[in-house]
Amino acid sequence: MKFLAVLTLTLLMSKCSPSGEPVDPQPTPTPPVAVTNQMDFWLTRGNQSVALQKQTSILAFGTAYNNYANIEVDDTKTFQTIDGFGYTLTGGSAQVINQLNAQKRQELLKELFGNNDNSIAISYLRVSIGASDLNAAPFTYDDLPSGQTDVNLDNFSLAPDKTDLIPMLKEIVAINPNIKIMAAPWSPPVWMKDNNGFVGGSLKPEFYAVYAKYFVKYIQTMKAEGITIDAITPQNEPLHPGNNPSMLMIALHQADFIKNHLGPAFKAANLSTKIVAYDHNCNKPEYPIAVLNDPGANPYIDGSAFHLYEGDISALSAVHNAFPNKNIYFTEQYTSSTGSFEGDLKWHVKNVIIGSMRNWSKTALEWNLANNASFGPNTPGGCTTCKGALTINSSDSFTRNVAYYIIAHASKFVPAGSVRILSNFSGNLNNVAFKTPDGKKVLIVENDGSTSEIFNVKYNGNWITTSLEAGSVATYIW
Repeated sequence: MKFLAVLTLTLLMSKCSPSGEPVDPQPTPTPPVAVTNQMDFWLTRGNQSVALQKQTSILAFGTAYNNYANIEVDDTKTFQTIDGFGYTLTGGSAQVINQLNAQKRQELLKELFGNNDNSIAISYLRVSIGASDLNAAPFTYDDLPSGQTDVNLDNFSLAPDKTDLIPMLKEIVAINPNIKIMAAPWSPPVWMKDNNGFVGGSLKPEFYAVYAKYFVKYIQTMKAEGITIDAITPQNEPLHPGNNPSMLMIALHQADFIKNHLGPAFKAANLSTKIVAYDHNCNKPEYPIAVLNDPGANPYIDGSAFHLYEGDISALSAVHNAFPNKNIYFTEQYTSSTGSFEGDLKWHVKNVIIGSMRNWSKTALEWNLANNASFGPNTPGGCTTCKGALTINSSDSFTRNVAYYIIAHASKFVPAGSVRILSNFSGNLNNVAFKTPDGKKVLIVENDGSTSEIFNVKYNGNWITTSLEAGSVATYIW
C-alpha cells in the first residue's frame, strides 16, 4: 500500500507545475519557418486574362528532386551586350500620340520611357530620316520643284518633323537621357534618284557624295536639337522598292556608297554615329555578307540589321559567324491588324525577342509605336494593316496592343548594358537569359506548346519549380 501511495503521488506531481498548476503533457509545436520569395515572376497569358502582371506566388530555390524539365541558367558563359528594346517612333506615331491631352500624353510617355515600377523602360528607338510609309505623306529634308537640284544642301531643313516628331524626341530624351536612337531613310530626296519619284528607283552615282553629306547634315542638325543619333542604316529595306517611300540599293551599290562616300564623310566630320548595313529580311544574309566582305567598306561598318518578314532568324548567327567582330541588330517586325493576340504574342516573343537575342542581336525592335483606330496615318500605298503597339482612341484614351507586351516583357527587366548568358532549351519552352548591370538574372520563357508545362529554373545547383500555361509568356527575375 505504501508503494502504491508513493506511485500515485509521483504521477500527480508529474502533471503539475512547481506552482501546482496542471501542465499540458504535449510539447509546444515549433512555428513553421517562413519561406522568403527569391524570384519575381511577371506573366502575360495568350487569352489576355493576365497582361504583364506580377504574380504573388512565392518562388524559392531548393534541391528537392523532381522529374520536371530543367531550364538551366549559367551566368559564367556570356554572349553579346544588349543596347535595348523598343519600337520605331514613326512620324505617324508622334502625330497620333500628340492628339492626347497634355496630362494623358505625359503619363503615357513616362509609362513608355520612364524607369520606375509603373513604366516599361523602353531603351531603344528607331526613327525615319524623312518620311516612312507611316507618315501621312512622303517627304525628305530637301524637297525641291521638279528639275531642280541642291548639291550644296542649302535647302536642307528638319522643318517637316518639327511639329510632332522632334518635339516628342526631346521629351523622351528628357525622360530617358540614355535612350539610343537608330535612324534610317526610306528615300533620299527624289532629285537624287534615277526615277525622280518617291517609290523605287536608285540613287544616281553622281549624287553619292551629296547624299553622304545629307546624312552628316542630318546627324549634326539633330544633335543641335539635343538628339543624338547612335546609329544609321543607309537604306530601309533596300531590296523592297515598291513601298512609298522606298529605294532599291543592291549590295554592290551599298558597299560602294559606304566605302567611297558615307564612311569617309563621317570620318571627316568626326562623327561617332555607327554605320549599320542592310536593314532588311533574314532571307538574304548574303547581302550584308557581301557588303562586309568589301575590304574598303568593312572598316566603316559597325554591323548589320535585320527584319523577319521572310527567312529564318538563324540568319543573324550566319552573319555573326562570318564576321564575329561585327554587331547584329534586329530592327523591325510588325503586328498585323488581322492577327490574334495569342498568335502574335507567341510568334513575336519566340522570334523577335528570344530568337534575335539567341542569335547575337543587340536590339529587338517591333515596328510602329502607335497609330489611330483606322491603322493610320500612312502614305498612299503605305502599310494599311500595321497595328501599333498602342491605338490612340481619343484625346484621353489609348489601348495597349500585343506589341506593347511583346517588348515590355524584355524592356522592363533587361536594361541597356545587360549581357546575354547561357540557358538551355527545353521542349516547347523557348527562352533566353540575361545578367543585368546590377547583377540580377532575368529569364524570358514562352510556352510554344498546346498544354501547360511544369518545369524547373535551375541556377548554381539549386532550382525553383514553376508552371506556364500554353501560349503564355513569363519573365523571371532573381
